[in-house]
Amino acid sequence: MAKKRKVAKRPKWKKRRASPKVSARRAVSIATNERRTDEQRVAALADSPLAACENDQDLEAVLNVLRNKDESIKMRLGALESLQAASFSADAFGPYRGDYFATLRKIADDPDPELRQRVLGILMRGKDGFAQKKLLEGLKNPDKALVPPEKALQLLSYDVHAEAYSAARAIVKKPPNDDARREALRLLAADASSAPMFEKLLRDKNELREIRQISASALHALKPEKLQEHARKILLDNSDYDDIKATSLTALEQFGEDQAIGDDKALLKSVDRLSAGEAPTKYKQSARRFLGKHRP
Repeated sequence: MAKKRKVAKRPKWKKRRASPKVSARRAVSIATNERRTDEQRVAALADSPLAACENDQDLEAVLNVLRNKDESIKMRLGALESLQAASFSADAFGPYRGDYFATLRKIADDPDPELRQRVLGILMRGKDGFAQKKLLEGLKNPDKALVPPEKALQLLSYDVHAEAYSAARAIVKKPPNDDARREALRLLAADASSAPMFEKLLRDKNELREIRQISASALHALKPEKLQEHARKILLDNSDYDDIKATSLTALEQFGEDQAIGDDKALLKSVDRLSAGEAPTKYKQSARRFLGKHRP
């Protein structure tokens, strides 16, 4: 009679891995157990990012954590991160996206500023009309603002409409702070009707240099021929700043006609001064490359 083969016992330390479904169910169970620490609850969701969309009950449980203002902000942000991670799985999360966005709209005015900002960011990346309306209201009436104006303008840039351009132009004319003005200009960089404003800002030597650089980038996209025209004037102006001149060199390099530049003795002479002056090395190198290409 043949002897039975002994089956080697699994070492005690080698535990059988739980199936994904068991792991997801356990993750939600831990995350919604208020007797657990916040660290344990957040970690459970982080280890099983698809737990929130295992079934309707699990999703509702995680959404309840996010909605519950009695929960710690750490726990609510953890639930938001888990839901957002799950949302990247389009097939699994698709049936629940409507409930998810409905919850986000309900807590968009939450007392916690970090949660508000992150929720509005998710909504705007999803091109949500409710979030856009709230952000525009806040720009027009600061008492209703859910986030600072500069952050509202950044978020509006995810899905720009004519009303956002109008609000940005109002901010440029009467900015609440320098950051808001910069963000308004960055948003308007996609608005063709704003090109004349950017031309004026670029040529204004009393303007902040960062604003002039933003204006040059905007014209690069909106009116490259105008950028080339102003770039030449800037390079001929010995009193302008080296970094602005370097930006102008790049503009001429990309949009200028080689023959016309090679025949422009005044321009080449000015660039020659930049290459041999006291400008930072990187600007001198740009000038020398330009001369090497265009000098006869």
